[in-house]
Order: sequence, then C-alpha cells, then structure tokens
Amino acid sequence: MMQREIYETLLEMMEKGEPAALVTVVETKGSSPGKPGFKMLVDLQGNTVGTIGGGLVEATVINEAVEAIRLNTPKYSTYNLTNDTAAGLGMICGGETTVFMDVIVSPETMLIIGAGHIAQPLALMAKILNFLVIVIDDREDFCNKERFPTADECLLGNIENLLQEAKINENTYLVIVTRGHSYDEKALEKTLNSKARYIGMIGSQKKVQTVYQNLLNKGFSEDKLKEVYAPIGLGIGAKTPEEISVSILSQIIAVKNKGKISGKL
Repeated sequence: MMQREIYETLLEMMEKGEPAALVTVVETKGSSPGKPGFKMLVDLQGNTVGTIGGGLVEATVINEAVEAIRLNTPKYSTYNLTNDTAAGLGMICGGETTVFMDVIVSPETMLIIGAGHIAQPLALMAKILNFLVIVIDDREDFCNKERFPTADECLLGNIENLLQEAKINENTYLVIVTRGHSYDEKALEKTLNSKARYIGMIGSQKKVQTVYQNLLNKGFSEDKLKEVYAPIGLGIGAKTPEEISVSILSQIIAVKNKGKISGKL
C-alpha cells in the first residue's frame, strides 16, 4: 500500500510540475535499517512519503535528495554505519546501505502561442534543443503537423480557452507570437500571473507599451509586466524569421541557464 501511495503522490507532483526524488535502497550489508527495494519519495522541501528504514541514514538521505533535486542530478550513494552509530539506532553492529536517488522533473516545455512564420523555425530549433514543443493557434490551416512536423503537439482552438486549460509550471517557456497585438494581449493576459519560467512577447516597443497600459488598466501588476521579455529576443539585429527565432532561443537559454541577459528592454 505504501508503494502505491508513493507512486500516486509522484503522479500528482508530475501533473503539477513539482520536482521530486525517488529514493530506492539497492543494496544493504550488515545491520542496515532498510532492505533492498524500500522506497521513499522526497520533495524539494524535504517532505517524504514512504521510508528507507528511518534513523540517521534516512535523515542524511533526505538532505542529499533535496540537493539532488536542486542540481537535477540523479546519484548513487553508500552510507556506512559505525558500531557506535548502529548502537544509537538500537542495532548490534554496523552496516552499509546503498541507495539510488532518481530525480524526476517535468520536461522543459516551450509553448508557442501563434502558428505563423516565426513559429515554424522556432519550433524546429526548440526541438533540437530538447524542449517539449507545443504550438497553439485557432487557424486549422496554420496549426497542424504538416507545418510543424517536429512539434510534440499542435493544439487547435480558441487561444484563450486553450491557455486557460494549459498546464503551465516553472519549466514552461511561453513565446507569444500571434498574428496581431489584440491576440498577443489576450495571450499575455491569460498567462501573466502563471508560474512560467519565461514569458516573451513579440512586437514593437510602441505596441508593447500599448498592451502593457491596457493590462495595467485592467488591474494587472506593473511588477509582473516588468518580468515579461518584450520586445522578445536578444538585440542582435535579427530580421528573418530564422534570425528572430535564434534571438528568442538565445534569450530563453540565458534565462534557463541563469546567464547574463543584455537584450531585455
């Protein structure tokens, strides 16, 4: 029953985009508190479901699992119990426990809102960079697998409704490149208060300021608007759709890897 609870909790966390570490005891020697196959789920705050045997070993594993989540790096670790430590745990002699910490995070997703001429090379390049790519548009002739063969999904329908239903989390990168500023504004309105790691919107400085003012008039926070990358992309003088895609992806990579961004206006 405990393993079922672990996997049910893990599934809920994945659906919410919350990272976790699934710790499994793979080998034990001597008087180890856990046995091979024991599992424990650890979240970023150090909360747990299940156990690998309790005691000092488990406490140490929890701390290391949290660090593994932060680094997004799975790891094997072996823990030795001295005779004195084992005695403190009520054991006769020392032992050894080896665990595997499997770090599970939701995929880095690029949500491209608008299926026009910039979206095509952007989707292709984003897939090369191992993003899960989702394209959204309300035009059947534009949003389809023929035009976006490398996209993981092409979602056709009312853009606002699709964004309302979209699962947007800290691993989501939003690129707003619709066919007009009114659509861009609606897309930004629906996503501005989301947990997205990155929100970028195409358009001239004048258009961006118009959209911002409209959203301010609707009660949206100026601080949240300052987090939006608009006009989108790094300032590299891009002109063609391909060049604009490169500038957008360069900015996203900088955000993802916490690099220095000089192109934010």
